[in-house]
Amino acid sequence: MPDFAVIIPAAGSSTRFGADKLRTRLAGKDVLHWAIEAFLSRKDVVSLVMPSRTQGFGDDRPTYADLVESDPRFTWAAGGASRAESVLSALRQIPAHVEWVAVHDGARPLVSQDLIDRTLEAAVRYGAAVPAMPVTLTIKQATGPLPARVERTIPRAGLWAMQTPQVMRRADLLAAFESCPIPLGQVTDDVQLIELAGQPVYLVEGDERNLKITTPGDIRVAESWIE
Repeated sequence: MPDFAVIIPAAGSSTRFGADKLRTRLAGKDVLHWAIEAFLSRKDVVSLVMPSRTQGFGDDRPTYADLVESDPRFTWAAGGASRAESVLSALRQIPAHVEWVAVHDGARPLVSQDLIDRTLEAAVRYGAAVPAMPVTLTIKQATGPLPARVERTIPRAGLWAMQTPQVMRRADLLAAFESCPIPLGQVTDDVQLIELAGQPVYLVEGDERNLKITTPGDIRVAESWIE
């Protein structure tokens, strides 16, 4: 497998969590620490760029401060008004000779090395790949706010919930940003840009432990898996 760069967006507001979820402790480490460590532990990662609204550390140092300060592969990027703008800011800092880039949610602390390997392997084979889990809930369409009348039930066969890392060619993602036909604030995940550019995206089997921390209850679930 080739070397690759990683972007871990960390400029969100954690509105649904009620606090900075990336700085919340999970088994003794910040949530974001786990995600960063999963990639910086790999020899094939040549660059890790983290877009953030606050670059550097003050007196309130996160648990990952020493980790990133001691690793020359780590770089800050300015966070944008949306996730996509943050990713673009980081993407522009990745050297042109790096062919592959992975974008991973900082709020997914339990990503496994096996999942990273499988997604990278599929991306190299097909051009772009993302781990996914089958949708098991019944999905209703309605126009909010609630209470709202149900408009229809969406068949869940063939529906998949996206995870990260999402892996694609750096040049393809950069070109997709440049040709994006919708406002970047409406882009909900990274491979959507590749889709909008008319290029194929392939799904690989996700991992239920690769959950995204969204509510305080997710911390308890993640801790039970670490134990």
